[in-house]
Amino acid sequence: MTLDLEPAPGGRRQAFRVAVRMARRDIRRHKGRSLLIILLIMLPVAGMAGAVTLIESTQETAAERVQYQLGTTQARFRPMPMANGVMVQHPVEELQITTSDWDTKPDFTPADPQDAIPAGYDVLTESTLDLTAESGAAEVRVVGRAVDAMAPAFAGKYTLLDGRAPGTDAEMLVSPGLLERFGLGLGEELATSAGTFVAVGTLRDTGYSDSNSIVYLKPGQGSVGAPAPSATTSPVPTEQAIKSTMYYLVGSEPVTWSQVLAANAVGVTVLSRDVVLNPPPQDERGRDGAGTSSSASLPLAAYAAGALLGALALLEVGLLAGAAFAVGAKGQVRELALLAATGAESPTIRSVVMAAGLWLGGIGVAAGAAVGLAAAAVVVFVARLNGSVRFPGFHPDALLTVLVMVMGYVACLLAALAPARQVARQAVLGALKSGRAPTPAGKTSTVVGAVLLGVAAAALAAGTWLAVSSEDPDVFTSRTPVIAWFLLGGAVLGVTSMVLLTGKVVALLAKRAGRLPLAARMAARDSSRNRSRTVPAVAAVLAAATLASAGMVLAASQQANEQQNHHWSALKNQAVLPLFVGQPPLADGTVPDPVRIDPAEVVSALDGAVDTVEWTSVLRTAAIRNCEMRPGLADASPAQTPTSSCLQYSLATPEGNECPVTAGGRVLDPEDWRCQGAMRPYESWGRTDSIVVGTAEDVERLFGKAPTAEARDVLAAGGMVVSNPVFVRDGHASLVAQDVRKPAPLVPGSSEFQGYQETGRTEVAAAVLEPEVNVPYYGVVSPEAAAAAGMRVDNGALLVQLSAYPDAAQADKVSAALAGIYADRYGSMYVERGAERDASLILWSIVGLGALITLSAAGITTGLSMADSRKDHVTLAGVGASPRLRKALAGSQALMTAGLGTVLGSVAGIVPAVLLVTATGMARTAVVPWLQLVALLIAVPLTGAALAWLFTRARLPVSRREVGT
Repeated sequence: MTLDLEPAPGGRRQAFRVAVRMARRDIRRHKGRSLLIILLIMLPVAGMAGAVTLIESTQETAAERVQYQLGTTQARFRPMPMANGVMVQHPVEELQITTSDWDTKPDFTPADPQDAIPAGYDVLTESTLDLTAESGAAEVRVVGRAVDAMAPAFAGKYTLLDGRAPGTDAEMLVSPGLLERFGLGLGEELATSAGTFVAVGTLRDTGYSDSNSIVYLKPGQGSVGAPAPSATTSPVPTEQAIKSTMYYLVGSEPVTWSQVLAANAVGVTVLSRDVVLNPPPQDERGRDGAGTSSSASLPLAAYAAGALLGALALLEVGLLAGAAFAVGAKGQVRELALLAATGAESPTIRSVVMAAGLWLGGIGVAAGAAVGLAAAAVVVFVARLNGSVRFPGFHPDALLTVLVMVMGYVACLLAALAPARQVARQAVLGALKSGRAPTPAGKTSTVVGAVLLGVAAAALAAGTWLAVSSEDPDVFTSRTPVIAWFLLGGAVLGVTSMVLLTGKVVALLAKRAGRLPLAARMAARDSSRNRSRTVPAVAAVLAAATLASAGMVLAASQQANEQQNHHWSALKNQAVLPLFVGQPPLADGTVPDPVRIDPAEVVSALDGAVDTVEWTSVLRTAAIRNCEMRPGLADASPAQTPTSSCLQYSLATPEGNECPVTAGGRVLDPEDWRCQGAMRPYESWGRTDSIVVGTAEDVERLFGKAPTAEARDVLAAGGMVVSNPVFVRDGHASLVAQDVRKPAPLVPGSSEFQGYQETGRTEVAAAVLEPEVNVPYYGVVSPEAAAAAGMRVDNGALLVQLSAYPDAAQADKVSAALAGIYADRYGSMYVERGAERDASLILWSIVGLGALITLSAAGITTGLSMADSRKDHVTLAGVGASPRLRKALAGSQALMTAGLGTVLGSVAGIVPAVLLVTATGMARTAVVPWLQLVALLIAVPLTGAALAWLFTRARLPVSRREVGT
């Protein structure tokens, strides 16, 4: 009979079934080890799934928008912010305007929204009120709403949280934030400028956070008055507290897109339920020739940062899973060796380990996705429960979640492949003799790691070179995607290379461990001998530390960039209060003179409100008075007459001192001296108060430093002290007068505002004194130079220096003191807080989160390693080692694993993050938060070692078989 050596039909499939069955039984037999493996896989998948879901949950859906904004009404009519008869709104975001003509039409008069409402609807109004409320001795501004919030049509928009609906005109609803702000309880009175009311319930407006202080009254309640009726039916009522009114349509018929366009044509915007839920096609959204507006998008650098963190997170999935499967495979060595001894081929052996990857990976990925979704749901639920509007709703994205699961599952299978091949190559006889024969250390991983490290360095260098060589920012912008890919690839390859080189690093450390204490020396040598156990554990910690360190560098750099680009309104703890308040135009279109404010009265009010006022100073500036702003009459009168002035002043930039910009309007080099300093980098066209007429004392108070002798001499001689050397040439500066009625022509191909038409220049002697920070002033000009330039000088503002930034109570007192002077024509006093915001909380939060993730990885991998090395500890106990030594050995092993992984991970995260920040222009300079990084480097290894020491059993049960006797 001929022997048939051909493979049996279906043999591979049958062998795979056996492998799956063996893997399932091994998982059941070693539940603790399997649970740790599942946790290692689950944690990063849960983090990625939760992050994706939270990002999606910040985006408002169409159904949520109509519910939160309209309740059950059909539409909302409101005035268009800018109107000229040819503007068209966005179907969903009604305040986004598109048009082919942004010019104001003098003959166009926007209609009252009431006149644009179609017939057949009941109308509900919601008016915004300008109110004040008593807080102690202060009058504090609060937001008011005149609306019938309990109307059934507003269900979904307004929700009664506590208490009851008002029953009389003496009762009101308030937001939870107002109760907290004023220390009130339900049933207590609050005195407002509209009257005194009893708060009987708390109301939530789904469009606003609960922390806002809002008073809800009914239309016509108190002294507020009802919304103004249509101008076609009755005259406009007298002045009242209503600032603006929106009109909600209640009915069964939807408001169509054609009706929305008709309302746009008369200067009214509409939020329609039907249009939002069923938006019109793109070709129907604008009139012929209408341009389109694009909402601001995140810069590509932000996407690159997100991609870097996502790539590192995905790599962490693979490394954590690899650590888990490596330790799990070592526990199966004896069983697999017995299987090989019975004639099983290497592919069958590999299939057993891969089948474990299929089972554990599938469970871990599914559990991770479920945990991530559940955690995201809890975050959204808690945020919504607390009245936050950050998350409009819980929006799990099935496609993205499945994508995360597939990517995590593929990473698990790839991670299981390496230990599967390693176990299949092990010597069968050695495995049968000991059940845990160490794999001889080869040079392949070291060589491949070195090669990958070189490739990673080359990729990072290439990305950096592409960025550095892009002298033109427009070219740099076009190269940014390629730069980002090089840097991302280099980062991933760098982490991979470090993992492959970990074994060599461990061996080098073991050779130099001779002078260490006994426990540390034994841990180093054991780690070197059992690299198949040590390397996966170090790799898992390395991945987590890489993610944490990269996140810290990106966050610190972004915060530093925000501080560098801080817009200074004045020096720190200074405030600028106007000494005149503009008036609204009269019925004939003329603008009356502004109301003058007595500076002595303001100073007295401030001194009576707070005791932190160090000094005050009146700033004298060029004043615009009796300026004829009506378009048809602007050309009929000169810019300045004996009784009027329409001139504002700035400094001209000498030829050659302009900040170089590209054809796309981007600054060519932010470090160029011509692009730095006060009133830079972009060309400023001046303000009425950007040039102060004064003395050396004013210079010191505005600039924060004493003027030099040169500056004093120039100012005394009738010159000017300038805040930026870019405006001075040969000791002179040019004062430019501009007519605020006449905008300068636009540059061809650009829609950027170019300032106003110039009417004259005056050369003045100038000395440069750069201020402490980039305050918004060209400088201080002498009265003689101001007169020569034709300035009509008047008391423009009061500069107030405080000793400290005011708290909420002080701010309330100041607002109350100023309200009586400005008669509600000026808001609260803005005090410059400065750029030195305390960003350490965010960084320490990242440290805490990174330490938690790293410790989780270190703890789980250390637990697996300890389980794998249990026989070593039993042997030590059998030969008389003290419990203290064994506990110290466990702590030293955890210290070495966590310490080495954290150090390598920090290097692998810092380098690409720094290059990404500098190469993509995410920030001007990359910032490495060394304090937080050192804390991470110290906390993770020491905490891991302490936990390992604490949870190592002092006494182990020893059998003759385990000792080997």
